Amino acid sequence: MKRFYFAILLLSLCVFNANAAQPDMYDCEANVTVKPSQEDCPTTESTQPNSAISKIIQDSKLEVVDYKYVRSKLGTGIRGGSLAVLIDARPTKRYNAGTIPSAIQIQDTEFDSQISRIADTPKDKEIIVFCQGYDCTKSLNVSLRLKAAGYTNVKLYQPGFPDWQKHDYIEIGTDFVSLAFDKNSALLIDARPKRKFLAETIPGAMSLPDTDFDKLKGFLPGDKTMQIITFCNGYDCKKSHFLAQKLIELGYKNVANYSAGLPGWKAASLPTTKDNSAAAKKQLITELKVPYFGPIKKGLDKGSVDSKWFVQNYQKLPKDVTLIDIRTADERALGYIEGSKHISIDDTKDIKKFIAQLPKGYVIFYCSTGTRSLEAYEKVIAAGYDKGLFLDAPVKCKGKKCNFTINEPLMPTEW
Repeated sequence: MKRFYFAILLLSLCVFNANAAQPDMYDCEANVTVKPSQEDCPTTESTQPNSAISKIIQDSKLEVVDYKYVRSKLGTGIRGGSLAVLIDARPTKRYNAGTIPSAIQIQDTEFDSQISRIADTPKDKEIIVFCQGYDCTKSLNVSLRLKAAGYTNVKLYQPGFPDWQKHDYIEIGTDFVSLAFDKNSALLIDARPKRKFLAETIPGAMSLPDTDFDKLKGFLPGDKTMQIITFCNGYDCKKSHFLAQKLIELGYKNVANYSAGLPGWKAASLPTTKDNSAAAKKQLITELKVPYFGPIKKGLDKGSVDSKWFVQNYQKLPKDVTLIDIRTADERALGYIEGSKHISIDDTKDIKKFIAQLPKGYVIFYCSTGTRSLEAYEKVIAAGYDKGLFLDAPVKCKGKKCNFTINEPLMPTEW
């Protein structure tokens, strides 16, 4: 522990002495308390760490990794979907303006209060820390403090966010999407199914469902430098991450994913295409003439299960009804609804093979956000299967303990 604090003191003194020779400059990334006006400092252009940083990295035996290594750990890009925990040690303004997808912010100056953000992370889980480039000391400080806190597999991505941004798509927050929206400076792409897009989206957004990418990619702009922002149904939705990665593969240079998605946009009370007037609300169907599909209570959207009925009955569904978890094995490993059967639609590309695995009787598809479950329903219906419904509700599970958020109807209709 003493060695750790000595390293921090040594590094701070090195930065202070360097700045002393240049009184008009300051190092916003040093391990000192900075004024709010000093958070927005220029990106470092160094191509290797200075001697003081290099010595501490060597003495502390921290492993330094590069872009290719970090990229191999990204996974789906969603929170909890990466193979390693990514930690962004930069100030909030920089973090919100752009970060590596799935990264969690833990500043060195706020370490004691923000370390709780990874409280559930096992001590031997791989953690990769980064900040604003080779001369940024924040990632080094956080790495050392994580090791002192007992985390045993901490690595340092010293080239940091500037290096990542040269190669790949980034994650941005609501304020910056709103700014691009106001200035009409970016193309927003909605990666959700067409039905969800038609029901409600961000005004001006283009519909490009991830499952139709190959068919619709010809509609993308010819200018590969144009700013593009992808989004879908929130932090647990990986469709927009998939789309962003495809855009990078096609050579687009300025791609960002809005991971908070439409739910985050609506939470900020920003405008959408949905008519929320009192007259429109009066037109909603409140009861269906035929309220049940077999033993399952129908929702207002075609093919949906009534969410309130589901929450009340999912632990004791009728005996001829099976709940189907269509997520990937990695997602299911984090938690699932007890009693559900796992048949991943992502891993089963052939829809006929997917249907062949379904049990007899009625089935209800569920996923993390309600988006993939809708797609599964539409695919099996198109293939001639008529015993399935979908749950249009975000599902968050830890182990076998689950919470549900009921979505509003998309396009209420009699069905």
